[in-house]
Amino acid sequence: MVSFKGMVAAAATLLALSGEARAQEIPFSRVRLKNDLTLILHEDHTLPRVALNLIYRVGSRDEEPRRTGFAHLFEHLMFMGTTRVPPKMFDAWMESAGGSNNAWTSNDHTDYHESGPSNALALLLWLEADRLATLGREIDAPRLDLQRDVVRNERRQTSENVPYGKVELRLPELLYPAGHPYHHPVIGSHEDLEAASVEDVRRFFETYYVPSNASLVIAGDIRPEEAKSMVERYFGDIPAGKKPSRKAPFAPPPLGKEVRETLEDQVELPKLVVTYHSPARFAEGDAEMDLLSAILSTGKSSRLYKALVYDRPLAQSVSVAQVSQDLSGLFSIEILARDGVSLDQIEKTLDSTLDELLTRGVTREELQRARNTYEFSFVDRLQSLQERARLLNMYEVSTGDPGFLPRDLARYRAASPASVLGWAKKTLQRPERVVFRVLPKSRKGAR
Repeated sequence: MVSFKGMVAAAATLLALSGEARAQEIPFSRVRLKNDLTLILHEDHTLPRVALNLIYRVGSRDEEPRRTGFAHLFEHLMFMGTTRVPPKMFDAWMESAGGSNNAWTSNDHTDYHESGPSNALALLLWLEADRLATLGREIDAPRLDLQRDVVRNERRQTSENVPYGKVELRLPELLYPAGHPYHHPVIGSHEDLEAASVEDVRRFFETYYVPSNASLVIAGDIRPEEAKSMVERYFGDIPAGKKPSRKAPFAPPPLGKEVRETLEDQVELPKLVVTYHSPARFAEGDAEMDLLSAILSTGKSSRLYKALVYDRPLAQSVSVAQVSQDLSGLFSIEILARDGVSLDQIEKTLDSTLDELLTRGVTREELQRARNTYEFSFVDRLQSLQERARLLNMYEVSTGDPGFLPRDLARYRAASPASVLGWAKKTLQRPERVVFRVLPKSRKGAR
């Protein structure tokens, strides 16, 4: 049986032999409709299927004070039905044609995506165009109240009443000052959602849900000219709208100190979450910190896994992530302690491991292993039609170039032990971090 390590090595060899391999490119064409909708087309006849990805350039960063949660609320409102598509029929009609759909909201964007057989393309496009064209004027109090309650329940079920979920609600407030676009959680607050009026919500829709603020990708078993004609037929008459201006990008000011907070909650085991500000998505240093996250926590030989799980039974699990965002990133370390192990001991081991890394740097072997793992995972994801559609759109909205993929991979290939160490030293500053502890309520002494 071939080991995972062997698979990664083999993939790396194939990548090296292929140079700028065709597998690492996504062929596309891009056009802009008369109403300023960006359309990106990717033709692939391997299977008789299509994938759509529609991004609106609106996220929680665009919300006004005391009106948080609107971007995520609209993710739900977009499925509430219109005059031509009654409630629940959006899903029912799509599923009856063999399709499926979902959506997600981030600080930066709102993403709607569908997939299905290629003969359902007209239906998928019509459904998306219908809600973009008509939903804003059809929002009324009963529909708003229904979706408002759904979102508030989601906040309870996914953040407030799940183990360690409250960390996600509190961390943005600790990491970013008031007034920064990332200061509040994406899901918003109960108070702001309750205060939202129909007029508020309609104004939000009219501002951000316009063709000039959207980018649509169609990937799969299509003829580009036919697909373009379909899009023009269904979307072409929707007024472009005024492209909204977004808040000027700015990095958060330095914390100036180590911020510490402890929360007691209904959990079984203590958890330590340590978070640093880091480079923004695609900014210099973003790839290096992504690779460092793998060096620290991916595999039994990774630095933190070895120190906290493998060599000494201190932690149940360790995860490290470079959370890339458009305005600024976060480097997050999460450690779930074993029963009876204090977070003081966990934190001491964490800091000593990071200090050693910052003093001695990373080895070429560690860096190559992390890079091989990343490239193997990246190329493997490209087998998915939906993933290719998502990547094309993400590159479009974040860089202005749907064909950014080769340059994206080049960032990781250009990383060196010296550049990884340099960015680690810039990012992992002891005074410049938030240290968040979650303790079981029944074990107040387990600190």
